[in-house]
Amino acid sequence: METLAMAPTFLSPSLSYLSLWASGVILAIVFLKLFHLLLRRHKLAKAMDNFPGPPTHWLFGHALEIQKTGSLDKMVSWAHQFPYAFPLWVGPFLGFLNIYEPDYAKAVYSRGDPKAPDVYSFFLQWIGKGLLVLEGSKWFQHRKLLTLGFHNDVLKPYVAVFTSSANAMLDKWEEKARENKSFDIFCDVGHMALDSLMKCTFGKGDSGLSYRDSSYYQTVADLTLLVQQRIDSFQYHNDFIYWITPHGRRFLQACQAAHDHTDHVIRNRKAVLQDKKEQERIQHRRHLDLLDILLGARDESGIKLSDADLRAEVDTFMLEGHDTTTSGISWFLYCMALYPEHQQRCREEAREILGDQDSFKWDDLGKMTYLTMCIKECFRLYPPVPQVYRQLSKPVDFVDGRSLPAGSLISLHIYALHRNSAVWPDPEVFDPLRFSPENASGRHPFAFIPFSAGPRNCIGQCFAMSEIKVVTALCLLRFEFSLDPSQLPIKMSQLVLCSKNGIHLHLKSLRPESGK
Repeated sequence: METLAMAPTFLSPSLSYLSLWASGVILAIVFLKLFHLLLRRHKLAKAMDNFPGPPTHWLFGHALEIQKTGSLDKMVSWAHQFPYAFPLWVGPFLGFLNIYEPDYAKAVYSRGDPKAPDVYSFFLQWIGKGLLVLEGSKWFQHRKLLTLGFHNDVLKPYVAVFTSSANAMLDKWEEKARENKSFDIFCDVGHMALDSLMKCTFGKGDSGLSYRDSSYYQTVADLTLLVQQRIDSFQYHNDFIYWITPHGRRFLQACQAAHDHTDHVIRNRKAVLQDKKEQERIQHRRHLDLLDILLGARDESGIKLSDADLRAEVDTFMLEGHDTTTSGISWFLYCMALYPEHQQRCREEAREILGDQDSFKWDDLGKMTYLTMCIKECFRLYPPVPQVYRQLSKPVDFVDGRSLPAGSLISLHIYALHRNSAVWPDPEVFDPLRFSPENASGRHPFAFIPFSAGPRNCIGQCFAMSEIKVVTALCLLRFEFSLDPSQLPIKMSQLVLCSKNGIHLHLKSLRPESGK
C-alpha cells in the first residue's frame, strides 16, 4: 500500500517536467514561425520599397478594404492614383505587387513563372496537383497531354452538346418568363454550364443533371466561396489553424464530396472500358469526352496519367471550366439588357447566320463577328477571373526602370487592367467596336487578357468561347432581356466575378406562341 501511495509523488515531478518541456517546444516552434514570417515580410516589403501605395492597417493590411462591397472599383481608383503598380497586403505577412499595366503584365506573364503558392496552395486539398498549380517538367507533360482534348476536331461536336444544354435551360426560362417578373439567371446558367461540362468531360447522357450531379454543383459553389474567403482572411492562411476552425472543416467535407463524385465517375468509366465492345462503341460515337482522351493519353515514353493525376486534372477542369463560363454568360446577358441596341444587333446577326437551319454548326461560330466583339467588350468590363497570381522564379525588370527580385509575389489585377484609362479611352463605356479588326490591330497584346496570357494562359479558352457564343446566340434568339432597376447586380470577386445579390433580369419570349 505504501508503494502505491508513493507512485503519484514520483509521477508528479515527471509530468510537471514533461509539460514544461512540451510548452517550451511549442513556444520555440511559435517563435521560429513568427521569426520566419517577420523575415519574409521584411524581404517582401524591401523588394517593393520603390512602389508607393495606399496606406495599410498594421494587422489587416488592405484585407478590410478588399472584403468590402465595391472593392473591385476601389482597386481601379487606387490604380488611377498609383500608375503601373502598388503593394497589396493581405494581413501582416502576405504582400503582392499589384499590377494593371500592359508592359508590366508582359514583363511577368510572358515568362513561365509558377503560380503563387501562398494563394494556390489553398486549392491543393480540393483539386490536387493539376495543371493550375503544377510547374516545371510535370506541368509541361500535363499541358501537352491535355492539349489533345482541346483540338478543334474534338471541340466541333461539342456544339451540339452546348445547344442541348442551353435549350433545356431556355425551356425552363419560357415558364419563368410567363410570370412577368424578373428572376436571377446566374444559378440557372451555372446548372446549364455544369450540365454541358459533365457531358463534355464525363460523357453524361442527354437526360440532364441527376440529383448526384446537382449536389456536385452546389459542392463546387461552396468550395469556390470557401477558398475566396480563405484568401481574403489572413487568420486562415496558416494550415494548422485553418483545419481546426469550422470554416476549415466545412472545406474538408466539401473536398471529400467533390472527390467522391470524381472518383465514382472515373471508376465507372475504367470498368466500362474493360469491355472491348464498349471500347469500340466509344471510338465510333459522335464525340470523345475529356475523360476518354485523358484515359488514353500517353507521352513520348508511353507513360499515362496516374489515378491521382487523372482526378487532379478532372477536378481542375471542372473548377476552371464551369464557374468561368457561368460568369461570362451571365454578365454578357446583363450587358445585353443594359444596352438594348447592341442586343438587337447581335440578335439580327444570329438570325441571319442561323437562316433556315435547326441549330448552329461549328463553322457558324466564326461568322458571329458582332456577337464576338460584344462578348470581348463584356469580358473587358467584367472579366470572369478578375485577379491571378505568380511568384517570380527570377528577377524582373520593368519598363520604367524599377525591378523586383526572385521570390517576389505578383498579383495581376485583370479587372483594373481592363479599366485602365491610359489604355482604354472612356473605360466605363460599353463599346464593342474597340474589338473591330482596325481598332484592335495596334493594341498592346497584354492590354486585354481575360484568359490570362503567356505560356500559362487558359488551355480551355477555345472551349469556353465556343460555348459562350452558342449559348448567348440561342438566348438572344429566344428572349429579349431587360434590367430590373430595383435589383441591379453588386459585383463581387469569388474566385470568379459574380454578383452578391445575383443577376436579376426581365425576359420576354420571342416565340410567336408565347403570348397564347
